[in-house]
Amino acid sequence: MPASLALPGLTARLDKLVYHHGGKCLPPDQPHAFVYFVTIRNATEHTVTLLGRKWVLTHADGSRQVIEGDKIVGETPVLTPGESFSYNSYHVTGGDVTALGSFHGIDENGRPVHVVLNTFAMHIPPASDADR
Repeated sequence: MPASLALPGLTARLDKLVYHHGGKCLPPDQPHAFVYFVTIRNATEHTVTLLGRKWVLTHADGSRQVIEGDKIVGETPVLTPGESFSYNSYHVTGGDVTALGSFHGIDENGRPVHVVLNTFAMHIPPASDADR
């Protein structure tokens, strides 16, 4: 299979990151939740079908966790030129985390393509801020 292309004009951006202390609904070792909102925009001349995603999470202690999967929130969006796909999801953690995301798919010619979402940090606010 040929190498994946980063198409100029295919972009991913973090629109919003919201901290939520989940309390008793989350595991005791991961009581912090971050909800993130992402938009993937196709400003290319190609139709792109997004097939999956990959996240690399780096924890405060330097350990890494890789999460890969088919689809994006259960969907395989088809983006024609000028279209975008927005979604939200979440990550639970026991401490501060840095996330690097990428999305992969194919264009209308079957060529593998990808787009990277810039690294963003999920910092747990001080206890006084988290309790609000």
